[in-house]
Formats: sequence, structure tokens, C-alpha cells
Amino acid sequence: MTFFAELERRSREVDSLVCVGLDPDYKKTPVDQIAAFNKAIIAATAPYAACYKPNIAFYEQHGLPGLRALEETLAAIPADIPVIGDVKRGDMGNTAEAYARAMFEQWKFGAVTVNGYQGLDAVAPFLAYQDHAVYVLCRTSNPSSREFQERRLENGKMLYQEMALTATGWSANVGLVVGATAPSELRDVRSLVPAAPLLVPGVGTQGGKPDDVVLNAGYDYGKLVVNASRSIIYASTGADFAEAAGKAARDLRDELRAAAAARA
Repeated sequence: MTFFAELERRSREVDSLVCVGLDPDYKKTPVDQIAAFNKAIIAATAPYAACYKPNIAFYEQHGLPGLRALEETLAAIPADIPVIGDVKRGDMGNTAEAYARAMFEQWKFGAVTVNGYQGLDAVAPFLAYQDHAVYVLCRTSNPSSREFQERRLENGKMLYQEMALTATGWSANVGLVVGATAPSELRDVRSLVPAAPLLVPGVGTQGGKPDDVVLNAGYDYGKLVVNASRSIIYASTGADFAEAAGKAARDLRDELRAAAAARA
């Protein structure tokens, strides 16, 4: 079963589009506590999670102890819940091949985020793993993304629009990363590539709204996941952190459901 088919199965099973970002803050969670912290978060949020998305930077910053914590974290995620490795790799040739082997053969992520602005060379080694998937950066959620991604090309399209059209033509295993903080661009991308799976970060701490996501991107199992990291895993910094995380994940699931019902 391909990653997107597995994601559709899981999303339908729990009626959820929630992607829980496992991004432990070094200021709040020391490296020797990461594995236990993440295990508690996973146990509390699993009933509401369509998938999980650890950002590898939050583990790499600690060196080998951080990578061991990532290994324990991945082992704690139930086997029937898909995992996206947020790695944003972008390179070419044998370097890209090495990255792909690391992400899919060693870490065994079902999908990864990739920077495709170098073109197909940077993505093809990942696409060689046909049961896996890549989410290509398209219109990202950071404020300065417009400096380049909204540049107008000679053909009249903006760069992110060209990326959406080109990258989704590379393979059926390509999805796009489009931030919730850019709702009009999200609507634009959905209109340009209506069948493309979208990974939408930026809800919660960054200010994206669940209602806007559903209004502009729809509510489709396997075709949309909405990531929240800090607003879920640090919903509380007290002893009830896991319980609070579970509630935050449930609330986001319910907000997305309600937005879909209102739109129907």
C-alpha cells in the first residue's frame, strides 16, 4: 500500500486530518527527557492523529543522544499510524540518493518533506521508493516566503504556482507543503492541482485557522493533513501535559470536522 493510501485509510478510520508535530523544544524538554515526553504525547494523541511528523532538526541538535531519542520516539508510534519525516532535504546526485536511503531505509519514514526548488534532480531519488511519498515545499508558512515564492515568472505564474503544477507532474507520490498562514495561496494551489495531497503547517502557534484551511483546501481523507506542533505538545507545561496534548489534538480534529460540516 502506498503512503497516501495508508494515510487515507488512517484518516478515514479516525475521521481526522490532524498531523501531530513531534518537535520538542530544547528549552522545555532536555534531551534525556525527550523520549519519555514524546511517548506520553503519542499515547495521549493517538486516538485523534491521522499521522505524526517529527522534525528531525529538533533531534539532530542534540547529537547522538537526540537521534537515540528519535529512534525511541518512532518505535513508540503505533504501526498503523503513518509517519512523515520533516527533513526538508534538497540536494542532487549521489547526495540526494544518500538522503533518500537514510530517510526511508534507516529511519523508515513513510513520507518526507523535500525542497524541490532545485528541480527534479533533488526529488527523483526519493521517488524511486515507490511505496513512499514526498511533500515538496510549495508555499511555505514563514513570513518571508513571499520574497521568492511569489515572484512573477515570464509565463505569468508565480513561482509557487509553477512549483505546484510541475512537482505534481513528477509522480502520483508527490504532495505539496502549503502553509495555513497563506489562505488565499492555499485556495489557489487547491484550484491549480485539485487532486494533490497537501500538508498544511502553520495552524495554532503560527496563527493559521482551521476554518480557513477547510474553506480553502477542502476536507479529503489522504488529500489533506493539517499539522500542529507546539500548540498540541506544549498545550500545558505542567504535570498534565499529556492530557492537555490529547485535548488539543481532539479539539483541532473537531474544529476541522465542524468546518467541513458547515461547508457541506
